[in-house]
Amino acid sequence: MCGRYSLNLAFRDLLEIFGLHDDGNFEPRFNIAPGQAIPAIRQKDSQRQLVMLHWGLIPSWAKDKKIGYRTINACSETAGSKPSFRSALKQRRCLIPASGFFEWKKDGKVKQPFFIQKKDALPMVFAGLWEYWENPQDHSIVESCTILTTQANREVAELHDRMPVILEPGDFDLWLDPQQQNIEKLQPLLHPAKEGFLTLKPVSTYVNNPRNEGEKCLEAATAEGPPV
Repeated sequence: MCGRYSLNLAFRDLLEIFGLHDDGNFEPRFNIAPGQAIPAIRQKDSQRQLVMLHWGLIPSWAKDKKIGYRTINACSETAGSKPSFRSALKQRRCLIPASGFFEWKKDGKVKQPFFIQKKDALPMVFAGLWEYWENPQDHSIVESCTILTTQANREVAELHDRMPVILEPGDFDLWLDPQQQNIEKLQPLLHPAKEGFLTLKPVSTYVNNPRNEGEKCLEAATAEGPPV
């Protein structure tokens, strides 16, 4: 799964990497958690746009936005048959940039966090789905998203049996194309990362608390005692 990640890029770098033009802003984040607004890239009228989406997909038919806490991830193997995700998989796909993601391994009484990033330390991009939902109470609109997961590769499997789908740059156009609604053509993109593509680094248990933020979340692990 993917329940916490980092995007510690300056906003201007994020725009440059994806060739975007935007007047908004985004502060680098080291400990992004479900329920927060996260940057994502989607396509509209052949133009890519950077948007902030609620992490935790809220289906259009949902009666309450709380469902989003159960839909932060979507299983890529079954998303096409699930009511919460099948419409978005066909028509509303997005890219979710990240510097890396976190997984935990139980070490005695302590859950030891690991930061997982590309070997070259360059940003990675998760395959995402987005949806819009109208609050039946006040008719406000919430745009939300989920991160697709797949079977873990050998490296990540040491920590968890699932991992986020990491797209290659050459796959971005196909994934974002709203005219491409053939799920069978999209499925080959939804595979585990290649072996040797990622590195796993034990980091400070400071990141265990989702309220904590800053570079300390990525500091190397030490004999530091229980999580803060």
